[in-house]
Amino acid sequence: MKSKSRPQILARSLSGSYSAQGCRFALVTSRFNQFITERLLAGALDGLQRMGARAQDLQVIRTPGAFEIPAAARRAAASGRYHAIICLGLILRGETPHFDYISREVTRGIGQSAQETGVPHSFGVLTCETLEEAIDRAGLKAGNKGLEAAQAAVEMANLFRAMSGPHPVAVKKTKTRNSRKRKT
Repeated sequence: MKSKSRPQILARSLSGSYSAQGCRFALVTSRFNQFITERLLAGALDGLQRMGARAQDLQVIRTPGAFEIPAAARRAAASGRYHAIICLGLILRGETPHFDYISREVTRGIGQSAQETGVPHSFGVLTCETLEEAIDRAGLKAGNKGLEAAQAAVEMANLFRAMSGPHPVAVKKTKTRNSRKRKT
């Protein structure tokens, strides 16, 4: 008995490349838990340089803690100077519900900034139960999440660049006072 196969649907596909050439990035990182955040930052910077980013196209922005990352990321995105924002930090669980409040607000704030500014933001903020877990995720056993955030930022920056061509849906152009030709 022959099995019926589904018809293949062909569609155009867009994706971003892993070339950082020609892109500018802001790396927003917190100073709190610097033992870990510096490892995340080093991984991100190394990855960006390996993907072709130039030092002059990278700006490190330091915040006091993770809670301040979204505000700095939003300001960087709104400046129009960067193709993507890389957010790096660490929130460690303690004995109080503070971890839950900070984690939720940092995640919400970074996502909201990306949506409202239209600039890709990558999420390299670790939320860990223990310091050992954080060390593992910052380059020991589980890879370096800073590097992964940099790779995501490069891919999204290139995807957005690929998508910025002519929009397939016709957009009505309206005449403004400055766009009218003057009769002389």
